[in-house]
Amino acid sequence: MGVTYYKRYRMEINLRGRMGGVRLPRGYRLVAWNDSLCGAHAVIKCECFRGELDAGIFPCLGEYDGCSDLMEEIASGSSFIPEATWLVEYLGEDDDRREKCGTIQGLRVNSRYGAIQNLGITPSHRGRGLATGLLDAALIGFQQGGLRRVALEVTAQNTTAVRLYRQYGFRRTKTLYKSVETPELVWA
Repeated sequence: MGVTYYKRYRMEINLRGRMGGVRLPRGYRLVAWNDSLCGAHAVIKCECFRGELDAGIFPCLGEYDGCSDLMEEIASGSSFIPEATWLVEYLGEDDDRREKCGTIQGLRVNSRYGAIQNLGITPSHRGRGLATGLLDAALIGFQQGGLRRVALEVTAQNTTAVRLYRQYGFRRTKTLYKSVETPELVWA
């Protein structure tokens, strides 16, 4: 086996003075966490990450069972913050066409810090400002929980996400490397 190293950034934002509203485009709404939505978060998480770079780095993100196990672990942990955990739902033309299309989860790291987990938007709904809306809602939830700073990790090659976080106000505080075993090439 070989090893590939992926550069990842730890990015942080200071929550002081950030309390604001949530911006979502018309036809979309936020769905607050409740225990019955754990499966929906897993499905959406898988749809967001399957076939993407991060599913190659974290294989559980590319399979429903892996996403389901991950959501169960997140939601059952003592550090889980329900107020910082949201889905986005597309309302469509009528009530029969509701479609969940985005997810974010929040964790408490300590008494001052929170961590964003797995912000994702399904491919057909990207580029509409939904990630910003999820960030707005999650950061308000972190503030309501008394946290002062929030961190996340993002793969450096995911330039769209890195740009989104920078524009939102996150600042890179550390560079990390994630090793991933890769099969050796066999030459015939």
